[in-house]
Amino acid sequence: MTRKTKMIRFVLLTSLASLSTLAVAQSDVQKAPAQKSGAEESFDKLKTLAGSWVGQLTTMPPVPDMVGKLAQFSLRVTSRGHAFVHELSVSGIPDHPVTMFYLDGDRLVLTHYCDAGNRPRMAAKVSEDGKTLEFDLLDVSGGNHKGHMHHALFTFIDDDHHTEDWTYMLPGDQPIRAHFDLQRTNAGSVGSDN
Repeated sequence: MTRKTKMIRFVLLTSLASLSTLAVAQSDVQKAPAQKSGAEESFDKLKTLAGSWVGQLTTMPPVPDMVGKLAQFSLRVTSRGHAFVHELSVSGIPDHPVTMFYLDGDRLVLTHYCDAGNRPRMAAKVSEDGKTLEFDLLDVSGGNHKGHMHHALFTFIDDDHHTEDWTYMLPGDQPIRAHFDLQRTNAGSVGSDN
């Protein structure tokens, strides 16, 4: 074997070894899970609330039709984990609003299908400690002559207890705040299709 042939063999073997090392390294990079954004982490946290909840409703200022009412919530993951459905039912009130939570690019958004006939959209602010999830108004579609839902705050207390605070803005920018102190009545995996 000539010296030139040995040199070519050495270069080829070295190149092949380098390529195989590079291929393995790329394979490992592809297998590593991507870092989740704050919106994705918040959405995952919100989905832990899946299940049935019950609690007292209080409003500020007091709303006579709401005093002493019991609220029931049905929360479930749907659309293979891409949406979260939030349904509220208040004793003695026939219709109830539905809220859909979803990721929209790099933010967590909700659309509230309100019994006032409109659809406010809100975007979440991620808390540093992960104990609260706050939504601020982006826009309202479907008219605003009766007012609109303006703000929402979820406070995570433990696996079986959370609070929700919703602010409805009447015409003339007069807020009504609804506070729900909620206890879980069943496990979160029931009824979810994620």
